[in-house]
Amino acid sequence: MKYDYGIVLSGGGARGIAHLGILKALEEIGIQPSIISGTSAGAIAGAFYAKGFAIEEIISIIKSGHFFNFSNLNIVKQGIFSMKGFEDVYKAYFKTDSFDDLKIPLFVAATDILKGEIHYFTEGSLSKALLASSCIPVLFQPVHYRGNYYVDGGVLNNFPIEPLLDKCHKIIGINVNSIDKDEYQIQTKNVLDRSFHLAFNSMNTLKFTQCDLYIEPPKMSQFGLLDLDKIDLIYEYGYQYGLSLEKEIKDLIHNVKS
Repeated sequence: MKYDYGIVLSGGGARGIAHLGILKALEEIGIQPSIISGTSAGAIAGAFYAKGFAIEEIISIIKSGHFFNFSNLNIVKQGIFSMKGFEDVYKAYFKTDSFDDLKIPLFVAATDILKGEIHYFTEGSLSKALLASSCIPVLFQPVHYRGNYYVDGGVLNNFPIEPLLDKCHKIIGINVNSIDKDEYQIQTKNVLDRSFHLAFNSMNTLKFTQCDLYIEPPKMSQFGLLDLDKIDLIYEYGYQYGLSLEKEIKDLIHNVKS
């Protein structure tokens, strides 16, 4: 038996808030995901959505500041910061700390830094999986879990469509890392961010074509990885772009039903 709609959610830091706007637009037009696969920010958005939190609730949780509060960061020898504080935040919202408690099946992508392999979490500790998937290399100490060390899933797979292939009637992919190619100058602080996402998009071009509906809001590079002061703006940008695809979304619904 196949799922109706599988949804892939890319990583992207604060840009991942656009996922929530697009998911809201999909809901209003008539699509709710049957299964989700996500990396980093996409995995976090996917987990809260899969748990059953309303989009408005997720936005409120992000705005509360608990996720990106410096009190959650502990300096350690192996990396600049430890993510232990984030684990406590996840456990506060996911009481059983288990994939079993999710209402929608979820794949969380993380990079096994020693084996050099991508790993998809589907069971066990949800908080550990989310920590592993969003552990930015160098900034955070690798997450040790079940004898392995993990960093951000985006290192090897920033668009984890693989777990959904052959499992769904239709796959919707959402990538929040589009580049504004009309820019004629760039600030030094944005060079690393832009370089990474040029590489990610180049690596994933073929995978984008495997989606039945591929959604990529344009010029997302106007928002930085850490632009958490622009939550409302990023959300609204994703939401309005999602609504602009109403015809394509309704065509997809029609094709599933027929």
